[in-house]
Amino acid sequence: MKVAVLGTGIMGQGVARHLADDGHDVTAWNRTREKAEPLAASGVTIADTAADAVAGADVVLSILFDGDAVEEVLRDGASGIGSDAVWVQASTIGVAATQRVVDVAAELGVDLVEAMMLGTKKPAATGALVMLAAGDADLIARVQPVLDSMGAKTVTAGPSVGDGTKLKLAANAWIASITAATAQSIALAEALGLNPQLFLDAIDGGQSDTPYAHVKGASMIAGDYPAQFALDGLRKDIGLMLDASAGTDFDPTLLRSLGAVYGAASDAGFGSDDIAAVRTGFRGTGSRD
Repeated sequence: MKVAVLGTGIMGQGVARHLADDGHDVTAWNRTREKAEPLAASGVTIADTAADAVAGADVVLSILFDGDAVEEVLRDGASGIGSDAVWVQASTIGVAATQRVVDVAAELGVDLVEAMMLGTKKPAATGALVMLAAGDADLIARVQPVLDSMGAKTVTAGPSVGDGTKLKLAANAWIASITAATAQSIALAEALGLNPQLFLDAIDGGQSDTPYAHVKGASMIAGDYPAQFALDGLRKDIGLMLDASAGTDFDPTLLRSLGAVYGAASDAGFGSDDIAAVRTGFRGTGSRD
């Protein structure tokens, strides 16, 4: 299929490269062209504008940072999109912004579904994401070959665009929690004078174990945080979770605490590092100078 990828950050680069490797005809666009140009070596066509990128595409993927960016690019790209194309909103932008995008798509006559990407840099680059789709079933069926290429499986969250966003926020709340919990136990072990590896050894193979703790825990112990999922991205998502839950009977106490510890790590200079750098949000690690 002919696919346009709009946004070539950490996730967009991996997705565009993998789709091209998997036999799709891929065109990519990024506001800063230099960030997209390395994809040309993988057979991806680089476009100068969003409208140029979507011209002739069967599927358009928007993989951008926030709702304002998605809305702006949707308006810019709509002038070039064909009547048979389906726009797949894959950016984590929250419930309110998603509704704005739905309204703009309706105004512009663009067929829209969403497919949130559950996973980080490596799964994006290897087609091993979990895709959280929502929207009209016939439109999802039309883009399914691309979703199958991007992900190990697709979970359909519901019939309305926005249902996938809600599920993604719930899933990312879990990621935020277990990453911070791993950091807390490692920090506590160190504060009590223990080798923090002992914590990982203690949970290894038990009912409370998760492979994720060992992957992120190793990074925390090494103090090395190459970005798979940028900490500021997850910090943003925690804010979206709080916004979405306002007015419901959900108690946001834990989310607020998570926001504080990820915020402390970001304020210490680790916002562009991997989420494992939340370890620096606990006392005793200092700031990056």
